[in-house]
Amino acid sequence: MFWGGREGYATLLNTNMKRELDHLATLLHLSVDHAKKIGFKGQFYIEPKPREPSTHQYDSDAAACLNFLREYGLKDHFKLNLETNHATLAGHSMEHGSVDANRGDTLLGWDTDQFPSDLYLTTNIMLRILKMGGFTTGGLNFDAKRRRESHETSDLFHSHIGGMDAFAYGLKAAHRILQSGKIDRFVAERYASFDSGIGAKVESRAVSLDELDAYAVGIKPPVLPSGRQEMLENLFNAQIFG
Repeated sequence: MFWGGREGYATLLNTNMKRELDHLATLLHLSVDHAKKIGFKGQFYIEPKPREPSTHQYDSDAAACLNFLREYGLKDHFKLNLETNHATLAGHSMEHGSVDANRGDTLLGWDTDQFPSDLYLTTNIMLRILKMGGFTTGGLNFDAKRRRESHETSDLFHSHIGGMDAFAYGLKAAHRILQSGKIDRFVAERYASFDSGIGAKVESRAVSLDELDAYAVGIKPPVLPSGRQEMLENLFNAQIFG
C-alpha cells in the first residue's frame, strides 16, 4: 500500500508541480523494478487521500490517481484502495480547476455562485493562466449571481463590474509577479539539485533503489532547502498592492 498522506504541497508559489509528479512516478517505477528483481508477486495499491495533511494532494481522488497512472505508464502495476470518507473530503481551490469565474463561501458546504471579489484568488488564477500561455479558446465565464439581498437593478452593474475589475486587478498583479521573476527564480533554485549529479539520475530513472541505498549510506543527513512559503507570500502580497 502506497499511502499518499504526504504526497502533496501547501502552495504553488514554491512548487514545481510537473517535477514533483515526475519524481513520484519515478519512485513508483523504481519500486516496480525492485519488486521484479526480488521476485515479489504481491499487488501494489494507492490510497486516494485528499488534504491529509497537505492542502493539495496529488492523489486526491480516484480520477486523479487513474490519470496519473495512465500518464506515467503505471496502470498495469497499481490498483486503488478507496475509502468512502476521502471522497467527501476531496476538493481543490479555484486556481487548480476550470475558470467558471465565480467564488463560494468557505462557511457553506454548497455552490453559492458568488461574483469574484477576492484579489488573492483572481491573482492566483491569472498567474496560472499566464504561465500556461494565456487563453487559447474561451475565457472567463461569470457563472455567478447576485445575493438575494442585492435586489435592485443597480446591483447587477455592481456585481458584474466588480467581478471584471477583480480579474483585471488580478491580471495586472500576476503580470507584475512574472515580470519580477523572483518567485520563478526561487522555484528553479529549490529544484537545482535535480539538474545534475544523483538528482539528475533520479529524474532520468538512470539509478536503482539499491544504488540509491548505497548512496544514502555514504552521505551525511541532507539539509533540505527551506520552502520559504512566508517569504513568497510576502512577495505575492507586495505585487498585488504594488
